Order: sequence, then C-alpha cells, then structure tokens
Amino acid sequence: MLHPDLPPSVTILIASYVTYSIVNTLLSFGQAPPPNSPYPMNKYDAVSARRYFDGKFNLVLSRALEVATLSGTFLASLGVDYATGKLEVNADKRAMELSVLLTKLGPSFIKIGQSLSIRTDLLSPAYVRGLKSLQDQVPPFSTAEAREIIENELGSSIDELFVSFPKEPIAAASLGQVYRATIRGEVKDEESGEMVMGEREVAVKVQRPNIMNQIALDMHLIREVAPILKRTFNLNTDFVGVVDTWGAGFVDELDYIEEAVNAKSFMEGIAQTPLAGVVFSPPVVDELTTRKVLTTEWVVGERLDRSAQGDVSILCSIAMNTYLTMMLETGVLHCDPHPGNLLRTTDGKLCILDWGMVTRLDSDLQLTLIEHMAHLTSADYEEIPQDLLLLGFIPEDKADLIKDSGVVETLADIYGAWTKGGGAAAINVNKVVADLQDLTAKKGNLFQIPPYFAYIAKSFSVLEGIGLSNDAQYSIISECLPYVSKRLLTDKSDRTGGALSTFIFGPNKNDEDRIIDYDRVEQLVSGFGDYTTSASGELLGKNSTRAEAIESVATQVLDLLATEEETPLQQIFIEQLAKIISATSRSVWSDLRERSGVLPSGRTLLGTLVDPLGIFRTSPIVRANELDERTVETTRNLIALLLSSDSTSLDTSTLTNAEIVEITSIIVRKLWERRSGVLMTSNRLAMQLLQLTANRLEKGEREILVIPTRRVEESVNSDGRIHEESDKTSGTAEKKSTSERLESARRILATIEQ
Repeated sequence: MLHPDLPPSVTILIASYVTYSIVNTLLSFGQAPPPNSPYPMNKYDAVSARRYFDGKFNLVLSRALEVATLSGTFLASLGVDYATGKLEVNADKRAMELSVLLTKLGPSFIKIGQSLSIRTDLLSPAYVRGLKSLQDQVPPFSTAEAREIIENELGSSIDELFVSFPKEPIAAASLGQVYRATIRGEVKDEESGEMVMGEREVAVKVQRPNIMNQIALDMHLIREVAPILKRTFNLNTDFVGVVDTWGAGFVDELDYIEEAVNAKSFMEGIAQTPLAGVVFSPPVVDELTTRKVLTTEWVVGERLDRSAQGDVSILCSIAMNTYLTMMLETGVLHCDPHPGNLLRTTDGKLCILDWGMVTRLDSDLQLTLIEHMAHLTSADYEEIPQDLLLLGFIPEDKADLIKDSGVVETLADIYGAWTKGGGAAAINVNKVVADLQDLTAKKGNLFQIPPYFAYIAKSFSVLEGIGLSNDAQYSIISECLPYVSKRLLTDKSDRTGGALSTFIFGPNKNDEDRIIDYDRVEQLVSGFGDYTTSASGELLGKNSTRAEAIESVATQVLDLLATEEETPLQQIFIEQLAKIISATSRSVWSDLRERSGVLPSGRTLLGTLVDPLGIFRTSPIVRANELDERTVETTRNLIALLLSSDSTSLDTSTLTNAEIVEITSIIVRKLWERRSGVLMTSNRLAMQLLQLTANRLEKGEREILVIPTRRVEESVNSDGRIHEESDKTSGTAEKKSTSERLESARRILATIEQ
C-alpha cells in the first residue's frame, strides 16, 4: 500500500518497477538462469547482456536516472541560455560543464567527447577548448589498485618484474592508465650496433577496475533506447546495428592481448608498403602482456596536434595515407585516432598508439570504397548514387530513385563544396538541409547509415579535424588523392581497372575512340607523385642521391608498365600508346607532304615521289583525321606534364659523367632484369598497332575527295607555298567496302594470334 502523500512521479516510478518485476519474473519461467557476467565469453553479446541486466533492474534504473538527471541539468541550462540570448556569452562555461558531465558519465561518454574535441569545423572554439580537457584530465585510479592488477595478472611482484615502477601514472585514459617504467632486457649498443643486456623504458597500460561491467551497462542502455530514438526522429538507419558495431569494438578494446595482436598485424602489413620507414606502432613486450596489462616499448615524441615542427602537415599526409592503406589494403583499420594516439617522434616519424579499437573490412567492400573514392576525387558525381547504393547508404528498395537528377545534383553540390576544403564549416548547411528535406519530401527517406561505417566515420572525422586545426582549408577528399592514385595505378583487379578507366577517360570510358583526359591524367600523375614522395620520407629530410632517385623512378615505371601479366593499367597504356604512335606517324607524314610543296597536278611532291600512282593517296592508313589531331594535342600536353614533373625533382643537365655512367648502368640492369616483361609488352603493343590498322581499314578504306576535272588554278597563300584551287564541279571517288589490303591485314592478325 503506497503512502497517499507521495508525489505522483515517485508513485508512477514505484508502480513501474513493481509491474516490470512481475512481468519479468513470469517471462523467465522455464528459461536458463541468467549469466554471471554481461559478456561470458569476453566478447560483446547484446542478448547475454540483456539477460544479465534483466535481473538487475535497480542497477539499470539507477544508471538511467543518473544519465538522464545529469544530462537534463546541462540541457536545461542550454535551454535557458537560448531563451535569454546568452548562448555565446556562456559558451566557455557550458563547454567546461559538458566536459565535467562527460567525465562523470564515464568511459563511453568520455570517448564520444574525445572524438568531438578535434572537430573545429563542427563545434565552436569554446566547446573545442572545453572538450580538449578530456584528453588530459580523465581522473586516474589509485596506483595501489594498478599494482594489484599487474601482480595478479603477471603472477609476480612489481619489484621482480620491473627495475623501477613510478608512484603515479604518466597519463590516464577512459579505459586505463599508463605508467613509464623500466625493465631489464636486450638493448642495442650505440657503438657496436649489437644487442646487449641492459635497461630499457617501457609503457605499462593497466585496465581500470570493473570497467567491463560499466561499459556493458552503458551499451545495454543505449541499445534499448536506440529503437525509440529511431522511431521518434524517423531515422532511416539501422541504429541498433550501429550500436552493436560500436559495442563489439568497445569490448574488444578491453582485451589487451587482442590489442597487441592488432599492433603486430599493423606492422606486418605496413612493412609490405612504401610507408614502412615513416610510420610504426610501439613494439610489444609479450612476456609482460595479458588481457588487462599491456607493455610496449616507450616512444619519445609529442602529440601531433601540439607539435610546432614544420613537418606536421607532411605527417598529417602520411597519417592519411596510412589510414587509407589500412582501410583499403591491409583490411585492419585503427579506429581510435584521437590526438593523444598520434605522436611525432624525435626523428620525425609518425607513431600510432592504442590498437584496442579496430575494424576489419572484407575485400569486396574495399574495392567498392576504392571505386567510390575514385569517383569523388575525379568529381564524377553522376556515379556517386550507384556507389552509395552498393555501400549500403541507400536502401535497395530505393534503387530506382538514384538516377533521378535531383539526387545527383544535391550530392554534387555537397561533395563539390567539401572537396574545396574547410570541412563542414565551408558548407552551406542550411542549403544542404533544405535540399535533403526537399529530396525526402519527394522520394521519402532516401539515405541510411550502414553499421560498418561507424568506425570509418570516427577515424576519418578525427583525421580531418587534426588537418583542419593545422590548415583551415584542409580538404580530406583532396588528401585521399595520393593514395587513390597509387592504388588505381598498381592494383591488378578488374574492378579497380574499371575505376581507373573511369578516372582517366570520364564519361567517354566506353567509347572505342576514347582518348585520355589530360586534366584527369595530370591529377593521377600528381597524386601518385605525392604518395611516392610522402611514403618515401623524402619530405622529412630522408633525401636520396640522384642515381637512387632515378633508379626508384625506373623501378616504378617498369613495375607498372613492363609486366609479364597484362594489367588494367598496361592495357590502357598500350591502347593509348598505339593510338599515339599511329596518329603521330600520320600527322608527321601529312606535315612532311605539305612542306614538300604542291605540283601542278594537285599532288604534293613527296607524295608523288613515294607513291607515284597515288594508290595510298586517300587511304585512312596515311591520312590524318580529327581524332588524330586530338591525340597529337593530348600527347604534346602529356610530354609537357612529364617534363615539368621531372624538372622539379632532377635537373639532368647537371649530371656528372660518373652519374651518367651509373644511371645508364642502372637502367640497362633494370631492363635486363625485366626483359621478359619488356618483350611481352612490346609484343602486345605490336598487336595493338596492327589491330588499329585493321580497324581503320574496316571503318572506311577511302576518304571521299574532290578530284579536279576542268582546271587547276594556282594561288600563293601567306605560308609561301603553292596550293591548288579546283572547280566546284568535280567528280567523287566511290568508296569500296573491302580491298585486298584489308583482307591482307586480317590474315596477318590471324597468323600472329595463332
């Protein structure tokens, strides 16, 4: 019997609790007893967590009320500021209150704040300053508790395990804290370079006590609320799936053995890429690592976002290339790149800490993302809706709407503004919202967020934030170009080859007479050059000799083009080179004929000498057309591009005799090493030239030319040469459908193919 004087809110709360307890008890009859922990297998399990917390209603209700009460107070203060027009006046105060609130709410909310603290384009400066305190002011737990955890986990006393162990942690994070300790072990002797026994500094990360249950409770609450939020705000997103994805990563982050495996996997993967010498993760000390204790070598450095060194922009570029390599190549993506985890070492390298939170991407998703990024960086916005469908951002039941011009135009405006740099701050948010609302009104809720994208968004959101803090015009899409260029040029898969064709040829990629787009090739070459320079560490002072630079370029060119197995890049290269040779030959021949002068008969002098009977006079094999002119013009531009690119890195006119001999030896050696690939590439080129010749003959053996029948008048033009003027009444040469020369070309091709 409830007391009649109790407030209505308390009466409703007690009644709800009693009702829930009765219903839960009735539903639990016949079921297995609840687990002893939220995640019995130490892996995220929403079903087990629900069964565990269903029997702990008081705990769940208490936490829910705590979150609601603390958050409600802060939101109410914001509401008052809004009503009184004091949002900007009280911004610094509210930002600090938010930082304190997130700290009180615990690890889950601290991590959210840490990710937001770097987004200078999304938050006002006051809130950025306030949330940045989360990076450094997460309260530590006692060292006595930390020592107890270490001794229980490693089975020995602190004095037996370490030469020295500090009294206070050097840093406290949301899930654990780090100590700078000293152990005995092998170290490299600076004079001899040999490994000898000595003392070395290590970083010892100790997990917070009872952290698993705290995170499990927060994830359970968020997951239970997710469907309500989705319905309330009409979100076209698998919100529960997103929460499950975050939860799985969150729980995995608590397994320090798994974190050590992730760090080692990164180093093994990155060792196979050009980035091996400029980025790394701290080596793990396996004998001092367990599920709750992680020991790695101590790395001396400073946070990337606080470094005043002139190479921060270069390291930001290296970081972007590294994360793209992880996402699109090695398949294991570091998902917690907040500023405290990215260090600039004393020797100018990039060190990535904290490998607890990672996500894995399968190869099919990687290829789809590469295609999407190729379309973004080349501004092929008409391809974007189809990409979003394949990536899961547009539901399959809305596939018929993606070709609508309204979708393409809206996305083009958004991506176009984003590409220019400046992050979200550079985008007209009101216009974007209005355009999206208009699309929603016409076509329903068109977009959704696939669960896998949560971690990717978190990683690159933080990277963009660091870039924006260093450069207000930083463009994350433009920063993707170097890696995308490298991947398009080196990947041998058919799908990447299709993306390469799209990048190079644009909308005309399927035309038989396609010619490479100079502007797009310039983008590709520039991007690949930037990636090569960045990955090699050249901009970090790791300069090579001129001979080494040429050897590197020769190796790259031969690896890309002179391959035994035909690759998508080689196919395009041979196709375009054959067109260039064919068009240039006809253009040169036409130019030489014109320069030789015109005879009274109307024919050129050179043409008469070489072909007295005029058999080849109108043949498409020797006569240049409009396509040839475009090909020659593109070739001139490409040569100018290559010369300008080369001149920035190497002035060949200053090479010494010794360097010329060394470089010649290098090139000859490289060609000999790849002689099989060079020979096969040459054969393919010859085949392509023959095929082009046959195609020209088949399309039209002769051009329709005006033949003088009455009189020929001579006139001298401004170029000083004699030209013919014929009467308009002329005969025409009839076009033949086949010829002996065409049949002969076909027989030659058939013989070679056999």
